Amino acid sequence: MKENRVNSLEPISITDWRWSYFLNTTAQAFSIFKPRPYPIENKYLIRESSFGPSSNPEKVLLETWGFKTNKIRQARCACLKAGKIISVMNLVISPSNSYDLPFFGADFVTLPNGHLIALDLQPAMKNDSVHTQYIWNKLKPIHAKWQSLLPSGGNVPEEALEYFSPGFLWSRIPLGAEGDQLINTIIKPAFNEYLKLYLNILIDAIEVTKQRSSMILDGQKKYMHYRAKKDPARGMLKGFFGNEWTENYINYILFDLQ
Repeated sequence: MKENRVNSLEPISITDWRWSYFLNTTAQAFSIFKPRPYPIENKYLIRESSFGPSSNPEKVLLETWGFKTNKIRQARCACLKAGKIISVMNLVISPSNSYDLPFFGADFVTLPNGHLIALDLQPAMKNDSVHTQYIWNKLKPIHAKWQSLLPSGGNVPEEALEYFSPGFLWSRIPLGAEGDQLINTIIKPAFNEYLKLYLNILIDAIEVTKQRSSMILDGQKKYMHYRAKKDPARGMLKGFFGNEWTENYINYILFDLQ
């Protein structure tokens, strides 16, 4: 790992990070939009810690990658590797509220008991058909194609349903050869199709009225507030990096529009 990255758009340097394919694919896909670094303080670009017994500690590395474009307010990815097993990619692409666009969200998490896979184009206003229906008509066939090939991720909490689309890809898959096979043959092409759809609707998006822009902004703030309040990684991050740093990271870096 580099001791310092110049800005958020500079490639991360965590070696043998499980989810590197997905971040590299995202970076390459968005290069056509001439992205600019999203402003992130140095103390959040790279963070290092350790866990386990003092006689044989395991290293924890976290790097934050991000950018912005004319239509994307903030795209950011939290990339974490802890020891030999734990590996996390938390990617959220937040569009400008001047466009009727969803969030792009991908949470890929490897823990000692398996992989958690969450992928979606998440609405800012789920009950607004103008905001959702055009996109959902394109997304649902992609979801049906890939979700049918994966084990379910289980029930989603009732309060969270407002923040997911009908195209929410959600799975729990095992570690080892079976999981690796599913990641390579199902998760990678599914991610590519979700990302391609997002790029296409991003290219086609036109500015909305100021009144509608204000409505979208309210929806985006509600989404960000919920994500920050319910972030499932909070406990793990506090264990690695402490309470104050973690709360600042969640509220002012990962979900900074509240």
